[in-house]
Amino acid sequence: MSATRAGSTGVVFDESALLALGSGNSLASQFVSNTEHGPTRHVYVPALCLAAADGMRKGLAEHVAALPAVEIVELDFAGASTVGALLRDGVEWRLGHAVHLSRPTPDWPDGRHVLTVEPDQYADMPLVRTIRLPCQR
Repeated sequence: MSATRAGSTGVVFDESALLALGSGNSLASQFVSNTEHGPTRHVYVPALCLAAADGMRKGLAEHVAALPAVEIVELDFAGASTVGALLRDGVEWRLGHAVHLSRPTPDWPDGRHVLTVEPDQYADMPLVRTIRLPCQR
């Protein structure tokens, strides 16, 4: 991942946000579209969240991978360690990678918000900020 510049914003799509995007959710689509038109906006997709979403909606991974504004983030050693610790604490693996990417780093000192349909799942996780994505029917 590249270093951020002052004023940059980043959002992490979790499994539920990816499923919403694949279902045509206009707000999820707007996050991606705004990223295409703004060099200081970034959309990150944790690979584990993408795998979970694709397991529920065949073809979603290919759709997301084709979006030029989206960066799919692999699980590196630090991420694997974080996800492992979260698993031991009872957190579902599909959330762990999003939690890891949302926490503060040198490149993202304030962390990144997790875009999610289910913000309550993150309520007890320190340093995780969420943006609630309303369900559209």
